[in-house]
Amino acid sequence: MIDLANQLRPTSLDNFVGQSHIIGKDKALYKLLMKKEIPHLFFYGKPGTGKTTLAKIIAKHINSDYYYFNATSIKVEELRKVFDKYKNSLIKPIVFIDEVHRLSKNQQEVLLPIMENYAAIIIGASTENPFFTLTSAIRSRSFLYEFLPLTNEELDGIINEAIENSEIELNKEAREYLIASSSGDARAMLNLLNFASKVENNISVDLLKQLRSNIIGDGISSSDSHYDLASAMIKSLRGSDVDAALYYLGRLINGGESVDFITRRMVIFASEDIGNANPNALNLAVSTMHACNKIGYPEARIILGQCAIYLASSPKSNSSYMAINKAVADIKNGRILQIPKHIDSLHNGYKYPHDYGGWVEQEYLPESLVYYENYGVGFEKTLNEWLRKIKRKD
Repeated sequence: MIDLANQLRPTSLDNFVGQSHIIGKDKALYKLLMKKEIPHLFFYGKPGTGKTTLAKIIAKHINSDYYYFNATSIKVEELRKVFDKYKNSLIKPIVFIDEVHRLSKNQQEVLLPIMENYAAIIIGASTENPFFTLTSAIRSRSFLYEFLPLTNEELDGIINEAIENSEIELNKEAREYLIASSSGDARAMLNLLNFASKVENNISVDLLKQLRSNIIGDGISSSDSHYDLASAMIKSLRGSDVDAALYYLGRLINGGESVDFITRRMVIFASEDIGNANPNALNLAVSTMHACNKIGYPEARIILGQCAIYLASSPKSNSSYMAINKAVADIKNGRILQIPKHIDSLHNGYKYPHDYGGWVEQEYLPESLVYYENYGVGFEKTLNEWLRKIKRKD
């Protein structure tokens, strides 16, 4: 039997399923593709969401040559051979690099002049967010797009196409398990359907469970739940509900969510919602980010769990978050004040606080501004006491 995943692989934008937030007909990338103006692109997201397929479709759409590389085994000499082949050609080949987050700095430097001169179109893909592994020079010459898991409705449509004009029979329960156990991964779903049909045409849920006893992820039913689960975790942390935070963290982990995605939100939360009520929360969140990125799953779950419990248990204050927001809003609204002469780069008349026992009264703004309100929560109370002592108000 023909492999269903390859048999049903879309060959044009018209039959490509999913990622409407990127290539919907009203989206900028779709309009660029229609004009055959293709920028350098980097796609990231879970397996089976169409990253490689879209790259092939783009190559076919612009009638260009297509080269596939995997960053885990790529050699600089192989890249250079392709680039040299098209040095004096009018054709711009598409060079697709899978697992792009594994590119070394040296390999990225080889791509830079090609991207700069637009001698080839570079498209990369990764199951991890490559933002922190791609150099700023690479990122400035390209666009990054996140591919979301396919929705239940999209997967259901793919099943209909797969079993159309075939002898395969699926009851409702088997269809639901086929979709739910694939967690938005179309390739995994078709792979399961394909091998189940080799056993028998009338596919039951029992047969499917014999082949795949556990779901790949958490059976996410909506493309938005990637963010819904993260939002629920953050709101549980903010509400100091330790068990709820652990539950939603567990859902994210079980769904295969990257440690990068989870820990970035923990770091932001530590500063936005805890702040100086417990400054060590930010230190722990940042340490969690570094540790989890080095260690990876499955052990990273232990570190994530420890951090989540600490964040949920910490006193909460958004005073720092509110203060910087007020300052930035003031500036955006046109409040641009002159820097007093004695604290500009010339230091004309500046009083060095250390010469005065650590603090001396002097003007730092030409007019009084108040952005920060100390709530007196947790360590904020100590900081307030320090300020009063520094300024000798006690």
